[in-house]
Amino acid sequence: MTKTKEAFVFGLDIGTRSIVGTVGYKNKERFVVVAQESKEHKTRAMLDGQIHDIHAVGETIKEVVELLEEKIGEPLKQVSIAAAGRVLKTVTVHADMEFTEDKLITQEDIYGLDSLGVEKAYEQFQVENKTDMKFYCVGYSVVKYYMNGYLIGNLESHKAKSIGVDLIATFLPDDVVDGLYRAVEYAGLEVANLTLEPIAAITVAIPEMYRMLNIGLIDVGAGTSDISITKDGSIIAYGMLPVAGDSLTEVIARHCLVDFTTAEEIKKGISIADTVEYKDIMGLPQNITREQVLDICKESVTMMAKQAADKLLELNGGKPVSAVFVVGGGGKIQGYTDYVAEYLGIPKERCAVRGSEVMDRIDFLEADVVKDSLLVTPIGICLNFYEKSNNFMFVTFNDTRIKLYDNNKLSIVDAAMQADFPNDSLFPKRGQSLTFTINGKQKVIRGEAGEAAVITLNGEPADIHTPIRRNDLITVKESTAGKPGEMEVGKLPEFSASLSVFVNDKKVEFPKFASVNGQLQSAFYSIQENDKIEMLNFYTVKQIIEFMDVILDKNMNIYVNNRIADLDTKVYENFSVIWTLETLELPEVEIREESVQFPKEVKESPMASDSDGKKTVHEDGTDKEPEEVVRADSQRLKTTEEIQKPDQAFNGIQSNPADNQGDGENNTIHIIVNKKPITLSGKKDYIFVDVFDYIDFDLSKPHGTSVETVLNGKKAGFTQLLSEGDVLDIFWKNE
Repeated sequence: MTKTKEAFVFGLDIGTRSIVGTVGYKNKERFVVVAQESKEHKTRAMLDGQIHDIHAVGETIKEVVELLEEKIGEPLKQVSIAAAGRVLKTVTVHADMEFTEDKLITQEDIYGLDSLGVEKAYEQFQVENKTDMKFYCVGYSVVKYYMNGYLIGNLESHKAKSIGVDLIATFLPDDVVDGLYRAVEYAGLEVANLTLEPIAAITVAIPEMYRMLNIGLIDVGAGTSDISITKDGSIIAYGMLPVAGDSLTEVIARHCLVDFTTAEEIKKGISIADTVEYKDIMGLPQNITREQVLDICKESVTMMAKQAADKLLELNGGKPVSAVFVVGGGGKIQGYTDYVAEYLGIPKERCAVRGSEVMDRIDFLEADVVKDSLLVTPIGICLNFYEKSNNFMFVTFNDTRIKLYDNNKLSIVDAAMQADFPNDSLFPKRGQSLTFTINGKQKVIRGEAGEAAVITLNGEPADIHTPIRRNDLITVKESTAGKPGEMEVGKLPEFSASLSVFVNDKKVEFPKFASVNGQLQSAFYSIQENDKIEMLNFYTVKQIIEFMDVILDKNMNIYVNNRIADLDTKVYENFSVIWTLETLELPEVEIREESVQFPKEVKESPMASDSDGKKTVHEDGTDKEPEEVVRADSQRLKTTEEIQKPDQAFNGIQSNPADNQGDGENNTIHIIVNKKPITLSGKKDYIFVDVFDYIDFDLSKPHGTSVETVLNGKKAGFTQLLSEGDVLDIFWKNE
């Protein structure tokens, strides 16, 4: 069949008590019913909307098809069907998608948002599903879209930083769908479209123009009562109750001592006569009045009505709907609509059975057809074919045949999800990232991107968004991972700087060392995961000698900034180093404090020994190397014999109390710093800058233009020697 107005659409309402077949076509805005036939099941082949005997149901379908074919004069091959609400599961979710900046929203973004919502619903449903049954997501209904947190009708072409969606995802068990398909195939038919019974009913009962209203629909069949609710132009909820007309029939059967079929005849009989005659199981003739039947069924009718009202309240957020439409044969029993209205707390006239009132656009070619509520769902199944050609279809994914619910917008990614193909195997995988720390800060080198999945559709190249059709052949070769992140020490930006030192009055540039996990490494060292790297901002005298490849006479004197030094003395930026056989009488050091540049963090790490007995150095803790340290002008420096360990950091970098302990006795002195007593210990001699190891004075957060240092009431330099009982003041000064 094709979707032209001349082509016939064949719809089957496969109900618990009967099967109704409808054949018609659409003529502009009207639907013309050409022929209609119904047959009751000879046995209880279906219970509560579930097929129990596929062959028996298939035989009844065959009978309906034959009668319809005789009427229309042509064969019927394709059919639209509906699944009973008893097995319908729904999940309502909200999903958001964030962007780094305002973005023009495209259809791809909207599809991605919807997919995110469906995935979230599926994950939530899997948690809630405590059965062993496999469920399929058969589609979803968008309730609302959001843009930057506000409601929006259509997201496309708007600019937004965030978009969101409320949607209802619906699920059906595999065995229910398979049962319907097999019964139809047994009758020699092919399924053209599958919908859900509440959707089919609402297609006729509540046209789109009325869906702005908060209306509830109850489709009371034989085995189930399917419920749906509209509001603000959307279907906002679906529900199901496993109680309907058959429960009334069973009550009558027990009271009258008759079989189910006779009880069903009694129930139908009171709608057209005041008294119904029947024979009980003993073969004795009996009579029963309409009032007696209604009295027998009253408890069950009120129970059905209360459950329906409670379900409507639950699905509508605890509030009653504005009106209720009732369709289906089970809801026609006297008193049902009144009880529903009473339990909802709405006027009785706002809950009514709907038949001809909602079929003003339906024409019947057959004479004497009554536009009854029984016809709403069968005709809705046909109309749904035009609104949504959404049925199950089969495709082959990597040699495995899978079933998908066709909502007219399926793509390869949907097939991959249904086949449980790993999501990350569709997209390029990055190699493992390399994580390490540099000067105390974490750094990550991302791995390289791999190759995307290789996808073909029916032998032709495709991508994850390529649309698919029934019986397509899909092959997906998993994406690959790229090379892991890698980096050599020498390629770090922090490694590019050099150290300038004046050696015997000549400026020499030294490449900076890196300490990796406490060991000195060259520029060609390949960084490993979780390495701790510290860029060192000093050399020792020994390292300078080794780098310059010189040999010093053991009798040579070494001076650093014109103070006597040894091989382990640290040399910082712009320091001077002199080695000579002479004993020099050099000018006393004059520190030009205005040239001191404090690093953001003032910290010097302790020395550590390697296997050769050489000393390596941990990180100095600075975020970046200081732009300038004390410029030690060799023409203005003079030594003092009192200082035997001139490697103390007087350039604004604190020394560690455990560093550079003299070979002689450790000296302990007591001083006053900013009116608080401080004890200095662990070294032979102390200079002013040593105090910063013992006080809380954050040089990385300036509170003035310069640091003022005062010793015993007089301005002092950072290299000023300290003595027992000295009084020091340190503060920020604004000029």
